[in-house]
Amino acid sequence: MLALLGFLTIAIFLYLIMSKRVSVIAALVLVPLIAGLIGGFGAELGGMMLEGIKQVAPTGVMLVFAILFFSIMMDAGLFDPIVSRIIRIVKGDPLKVVIGTALLAMIAHLDGNGASTFVITISALLPLYKVLGMSQLVLAGVVALSAGVMNMAPWGGPTARAITTLNADSAQLFNPVIPAMIAGIVWVFFVAYLLGKKERARLGIIDINEDQYKNLVTEHAAAALTKRPQLFWFNLLLTVVLLLALVKTWLPMPVLFIIALIIALMVNYPNPRVQQERLSSHASNVMMVAVMIFAAGIFTGILTGTKMIDAMATSMVSVIPDAIAGTLPLLVAITSMPLSLVFTPDAYYFGVLPIISQTASAFGIDSLEIGRAAILGQMTTGFPLSPLTASTFILVGMAGVDLGDHQKFIFKWAFGTTLVMTVVALITGAISLQF
Repeated sequence: MLALLGFLTIAIFLYLIMSKRVSVIAALVLVPLIAGLIGGFGAELGGMMLEGIKQVAPTGVMLVFAILFFSIMMDAGLFDPIVSRIIRIVKGDPLKVVIGTALLAMIAHLDGNGASTFVITISALLPLYKVLGMSQLVLAGVVALSAGVMNMAPWGGPTARAITTLNADSAQLFNPVIPAMIAGIVWVFFVAYLLGKKERARLGIIDINEDQYKNLVTEHAAAALTKRPQLFWFNLLLTVVLLLALVKTWLPMPVLFIIALIIALMVNYPNPRVQQERLSSHASNVMMVAVMIFAAGIFTGILTGTKMIDAMATSMVSVIPDAIAGTLPLLVAITSMPLSLVFTPDAYYFGVLPIISQTASAFGIDSLEIGRAAILGQMTTGFPLSPLTASTFILVGMAGVDLGDHQKFIFKWAFGTTLVMTVVALITGAISLQF
């Protein structure tokens, strides 16, 4: 009963947001709340929701200040030389812009942090997409695909969780899937080529020079008075040190972004009135992301607190017939990406994966193969589409697209990434079939 209620909750939530019957925020709160009441958890729901909010609070604080920091860097003109360089290379060709988007997002995601990847990439490229009249769904989608495949790295959240759960090391779990990951990267560039070709056919190659771009960016983003070209090297150094500190975890991420933001404001805009203006100009974007994150905390808090997620995990494993047990690695790989819409990374890797790996071991299947199959999609290719990850709301919020539209647009391509990597994983022996 509890598992059925959980699956219905997820299904109804996805239907509502993809059909645009209600807003994402309303669905994140109302759907699990009603499900919790139906399940008889009325008296406990308040505590569950509060616990969920507490769980996402550090992420929420980090994202708020991360958005503000990179927005201030955008105002000050830090990314102007980067985009100008892209302009010189792409010369108004939408095809080259989309391929460049994929490359930039992959480079930005080398640190394994989805939030910073989305903030940096969208901040740098959104003005260019708007100037050229390109689809912002393409921007969000290609960035999602690129970050998804790169999230398989051992220092990324999913692989790190799988390594911990299976008590393995990165060489055992990750190294065998490197060929599959390379194939996934090639696939992403192929998809970027297809999407870029469509944009080129729709818009043509636009004749635009750097001066025109700067003028249009000024109209779209911040006034020329906010630019601080004389502080470019300081801002670049500050950003590099911040990223290094994030990777090295010198301080908690929220603290690092708060400190970096204060330094950026004090140096670039010493006048308190101007500081307030800059913060106010980004308030709506920050508020929307913050509200989404805390609403998502309520969603996951109820699903976790009521044990719906645990029940769903157990029920999924219990329905596997003995006759197809030898195909478990393949089944896990194929279902891994779609299940990113159902399970949080913690719920899947610490709840579902141990059950499936133990079941596989009982049939003589190496549990490491189950782990490799899982990282081919679960919260790797799937995380930038999932309403259960806070960074997804940064992506769609900053790109200015609807979550449901984003999911409908890019789901098949993200699932395709998983399928391509699964085929290569089977060919190379990273996962196997037993009959």
